[in-house]
Amino acid sequence: MSARAYRVSPRRQAGRRTRIHWDRLGRIALVLVFFAILFSYISPATNFFDAWRGSHSTDAQLQALQQEHKRLAAKAASLKDPNAEAEEARRMGMVLEGEGSFVVKDLPRAPHSH
Repeated sequence: MSARAYRVSPRRQAGRRTRIHWDRLGRIALVLVFFAILFSYISPATNFFDAWRGSHSTDAQLQALQQEHKRLAAKAASLKDPNAEAEEARRMGMVLEGEGSFVVKDLPRAPHSH
């Protein structure tokens, strides 16, 4: 094997500084900056995802409340009728003054039609 087949680095002299590899240091700094930027996006991304998920549950709650509002508005409109109080009392099984209650037993059942 000849002396040209491999390269032997010269020995460093004592007290001499080592050479700084700027290209390697630059790549390491670039990777660190990249990870720092990536890390800074984690919190806003999770906040955005939580807000997006929360908006869907809020939409469902809004629809349920709108349906309940319609039902209650219809009930309020029906209660404005002067006879509404008496009708509601009868529905609950109450009898007004001057009225009598009757119980009908043993009624024949209607035949089933198919």
